[in-house]
Amino acid sequence: MHVPVLLNEIIENLNIKEDGIYVDCTLGLGGHSKEILKRLSEKGLLIGIDQDEEILKQAKENLKDFKNVLFFNENYTALPEILKKTGIEKITGGVLLDLGVNSLHLDIKERGFSFQNEAPLDMRMDIRSELTAYDIINHYREEEIADIIYKYGEDRFSRRIARKIVEVRKKTKSIKTTIELSNIVLSCYPKIKWFKTHPATKTFQALRIVVNKELEVLDKSLRFIPELLYEKVRLSVISFHSLEDRIVKNFFKGCEELKIITKKPITPTEDEIRDNPRSRSSKLRVAEKL
Repeated sequence: MHVPVLLNEIIENLNIKEDGIYVDCTLGLGGHSKEILKRLSEKGLLIGIDQDEEILKQAKENLKDFKNVLFFNENYTALPEILKKTGIEKITGGVLLDLGVNSLHLDIKERGFSFQNEAPLDMRMDIRSELTAYDIINHYREEEIADIIYKYGEDRFSRRIARKIVEVRKKTKSIKTTIELSNIVLSCYPKIKWFKTHPATKTFQALRIVVNKELEVLDKSLRFIPELLYEKVRLSVISFHSLEDRIVKNFFKGCEELKIITKKPITPTEDEIRDNPRSRSSKLRVAEKL
């Protein structure tokens, strides 16, 4: 079952106006949007954006009882064009960015986001994109792979992992599956009985970020979103690792058009972490258009 992260905190901090225009830039299965829609009048509107067509279909089904919602199968960098298509000059309600990988991506093994199951090395959130994790692992130079794992996974064993990947692919011609890659990463770590988090977590995170250009997309979008907001409208961003959170934090601090609402990031309660372990690393930052 899909459980939206920091749901109560999002609803509270968006200051929902019943006739406002809201944008969920990363709609997912629509958990956050459903609660927003419940609070809107017939004059209110929610725009839901998701680059994954399959997930968008499920979101439409989950939100079928609401009439005042528009769906777009796009990356959220297309938000300015989407507003033009719908004849909207300014967003009068609020904007939400939930940057985490969708739980459905992790649960559907064929997408290759998780090392828990045997699956192709894909990791594309938008299957229309060309670059896959397979391409990086099997065609990038050792130095490039090491840099990706170090920069986006912050893994101190990045050089060792990249060297092993190149060694294995020379012997086997290609590394095809998530389990193959996971085992390679595990072999590069010291032999201990128990890890707090699986050693492959950082490598898989790094590959996913690069395949989907996640940090590039976030940085680009933050630069234009404030211009699209009506005064006193809030921008709420949920991040799941330090690289994302750092971008959001620094942007909020440096943007003269925004007032920071959350001096420190809001994190999940112990109860939420217990009920939804995937929420444990989430952080919510909120800013308001001046």
